[in-house]
Amino acid sequence: MDYPAHEPPLLDAPPRRVVSLAPSVTESLVDLDLGDRLIAVTDACAHPAVRLDHLPRVGSPAAPKLDRIAALAPDLVLLSADVNPPQAARALQAAGLPVWVTGPRSLFEALNLLWDLMQVFEHAVMGPRVQAIERAYDATLAASRATPPVVVFAPLGRDPWRTFERGTYPHDLLRVCGGANAFPDPPTNAGLTLDLIVAAQPDVVLLPGAPDPFDEADVARFAGLDIPAARTGRIHLIDATLLTWPGTRAAYALRDLPSLLMPAPTE
Repeated sequence: MDYPAHEPPLLDAPPRRVVSLAPSVTESLVDLDLGDRLIAVTDACAHPAVRLDHLPRVGSPAAPKLDRIAALAPDLVLLSADVNPPQAARALQAAGLPVWVTGPRSLFEALNLLWDLMQVFEHAVMGPRVQAIERAYDATLAASRATPPVVVFAPLGRDPWRTFERGTYPHDLLRVCGGANAFPDPPTNAGLTLDLIVAAQPDVVLLPGAPDPFDEADVARFAGLDIPAARTGRIHLIDATLLTWPGTRAAYALRDLPSLLMPAPTE
């Protein structure tokens, strides 16, 4: 992507007036006891709602209102390479605003981002919480390595079907939690079809609730396919943020996803 480097900018002092244009980063800041630094967020920044309801909104992640952001004179604007357009980062930089574009491509990188946030803000009080997520990461990875991975199909949209590829945070998260992405290299010419999904023979189908809202009708649709997931009833509606929000949301992903992918431990 045509983005600035994902390294944090050099700042003269810890930022006190922050605009976050990435919902996953917004949640992570609040969870790291840094929510009081936020002065504005996007319309999609929904977690935790009780800590964000009072903040001004500056448009959607895909179309942030740059003039409104500049008028707030933030010390730092946080973006995500996955949800914010490159031109937004360039425009904000051209306006003289410090910009940090985050872009974890693995669960390990997402955990490093949490440490980077605490270092940039010079606020390490939540270090034990990040350490707890790291312990969950280590335990889950060890368990997943002890059993063969299951093939997982997790669409991000339909009509046409879309999913994520290798080198992305969701792809690596599945690996850590005991899954193997059914389409690490999604087809680009004819596109992803139901016939190709059946041919991949997924053992598990995960249907996230966004960006396209999957529902029980989609569960029934996959249940009618000739795939292992249908035969064993392993078709699940899940919260999309578990797959797509790198940051402190990883704690919930490591709590919920392994039980859907790995066999239960035996005595």
